[in-house]
Amino acid sequence: MKISAALALAAATGAAAFTAPVSVRSARSATSLSVKQSDLDGAQSMIDGILKDKNCGPVFVRLAWHDSGTFDCAIDAAWPAAGGAIGSIRFEPEINHGANAGLAGAVKLLEPVKEAFPGVSYADIFQMASARGIELAGGPKIDMQYGRVDATSPDQCSPEGNLPDAEAGPEGKFGGPGGTASTEDPAAEWHLRKVFYRMGLGDEEIVALSGAHTFGRAYADRSGLGAEKTKFTDGTPTALPDGSTTDAYTPGGSPWVKNWLVFDNSYFTDVNDDGKDKELLDLTSDRVLWKDAGFKPYAEKFADQGAFFESYAKAHKALSELGSKFEPVE
Repeated sequence: MKISAALALAAATGAAAFTAPVSVRSARSATSLSVKQSDLDGAQSMIDGILKDKNCGPVFVRLAWHDSGTFDCAIDAAWPAAGGAIGSIRFEPEINHGANAGLAGAVKLLEPVKEAFPGVSYADIFQMASARGIELAGGPKIDMQYGRVDATSPDQCSPEGNLPDAEAGPEGKFGGPGGTASTEDPAAEWHLRKVFYRMGLGDEEIVALSGAHTFGRAYADRSGLGAEKTKFTDGTPTALPDGSTTDAYTPGGSPWVKNWLVFDNSYFTDVNDDGKDKELLDLTSDRVLWKDAGFKPYAEKFADQGAFFESYAKAHKALSELGSKFEPVE
C-alpha cells in the first residue's frame, strides 16, 4: 500500500506525540475583530443555557470537529487556505457536504449567541459550544484559547472529502480521492491515519478523540449509520452526569453506549465487549482501535478514565486550534 511522504514520515516517527497548535503566518486582517473577555463570558453563559435546555452537546461537538477537521498541515499558503477551525462550516457549500448532514440545525441553534455577542467569532462560538458540551456532560475541562478570526466568504471553504468514514463504501474502501489529499484506503486504520495525520495529529489523538463517541448518537439520515431508534433513544429517560435522568431529547438514532448524554470512558470499557447489547453501535472504525498495533495500547490505557480524560483534553484542544488565526482577547 502506498502512502504519501508525509504519512510515511509520521509513521516512521511514531506520530503519536501531541502536536503543538499550528502557527499561522498572516498579517492582521482588516475584517478581524478583537474580542472582549466579557463577551466571551456572556457567550458561554448563553451556550450553557442552550446545552441545558436542549441536551444538544453531542451535535455541538460534531459541528466544531467538522469545522476544524478540514485542516491540511501540508498546505503552505496564506490563511485560511489550509482550512481548520475558521468558522467556514456555516457557509454553503461546506455546510451541505455529505459528512455535515444535520449540522445546519446546530449552526441555527447558535445564531442567537452570535447576535447577542457579535464580537465573538463564529469559529469561537462553535469551539466553545463543543468544549462546554463536553464539560457539562461530565467530561474534562479543556484549556481552550479564544480570539479566533472567522473565514469571511464561501470561497474560503475547504473542498469536500477531508473527514473520516466509519465504514467502507460499496467498493470496499474507506474515504475517497477528494478533499485536499486522498484519504482512500481499504483498511480502516490507514484511512483514519490519512485523515488525522493530514491534520498533524497522531495515533494517541486518533484514539482519544474516538472516545468522544461515548457522547451522542449516529443517524441513518446523516451518516448513513444507525437504526431509526433503539431502546436507548426511543424517548424513554436517559441518564445525565448528575445521576438524574431526562427524556428531553429528540428520539432516534443509535448510540455507542447506554448512557449517551454522559461523557465518560464507557466507549473504552464497552465498545469492544462481545457481550454488549446488540442495539449499540459496532463499527469497523471503532473495533480497529483494539486490533491495530499502534492504536491498541491507547485503547487499553483509556479503560482508566483518568488517563482518558488527560489525553482527551489535550487532543480536543489541539483539534480546536487547527488552522486558527487568533487575535488578542481584551
